[in-house]
Amino acid sequence: MKKQILLINDMAGYGKVATAAMLPILSYMGLPVYNLPTALVSNTLDYGKFNILDTTDYITGVFPVWKQLGFRFDAIATGFIASERQAGIISRYCLEQAACGTTIFVDPIMGDEGKLYNGVTPSTINSMREMLSVAHLIYPNYTEACYLTDTEYRTEGVTAQEAYRLVDALRRIGPRSVIITSMVVDGQHCVFGYNHVDDEYFKLEYTEIPVHFPGTGDIFSAVLIGYLLRGEKLIASTRKAMDTVARLIDLNKDNIDKNRGIPIENFLSII
Repeated sequence: MKKQILLINDMAGYGKVATAAMLPILSYMGLPVYNLPTALVSNTLDYGKFNILDTTDYITGVFPVWKQLGFRFDAIATGFIASERQAGIISRYCLEQAACGTTIFVDPIMGDEGKLYNGVTPSTINSMREMLSVAHLIYPNYTEACYLTDTEYRTEGVTAQEAYRLVDALRRIGPRSVIITSMVVDGQHCVFGYNHVDDEYFKLEYTEIPVHFPGTGDIFSAVLIGYLLRGEKLIASTRKAMDTVARLIDLNKDNIDKNRGIPIENFLSII
């Protein structure tokens, strides 16, 4: 039987990010996908102006209904969390589900390039730490890893020893396996991580394409999870997710309005 996954993330009305980017990828990879929006967002935040509706009150009514109906998921993937209250409700649900065998994936979406995203407040960091504590696998980018561990962000990158320390600082919050994306380690762009199954650290290098699209982290997340739920190993799944994102960026680098994100439905065949 195919593994069922629940996406707990925001939904943008205009732009292919978060749930709107992940759902078509995971569906295309053959997984039954369900979703619970943490917020309704008018458009991607890259436009500078946006409207957000926090759906915490809606979520509080959803979980009791699902419990009564006996709904279960093999995996849950969380992304943007709208508030500390929402983080508490969702993390408790994830903890309950994990106790029944559900795998919890957490993407602590908060910022990039050394800064928090528009609309993300310092209290969000505490919320995300709560989410990390119940996770089997987390995959923050370098900026988010620094905020989560109170580590200084370095534009020039870090040494291998500092990368190990950053991964270990994240592990101490509670997750089993850790991936840090978008790092520069010893001068080389890479994804750096720790796989608890084999008790090993790993470093996967890549060549950066100097083009920015919102939603590439969500694409990475969806492809990574898709391969993991098919039974692939963590390092192989990470490499495939990296290569897919690089190919998609390259194919779309001449798009005029990059703030919309990558029109993923047009490129599902390359996954």
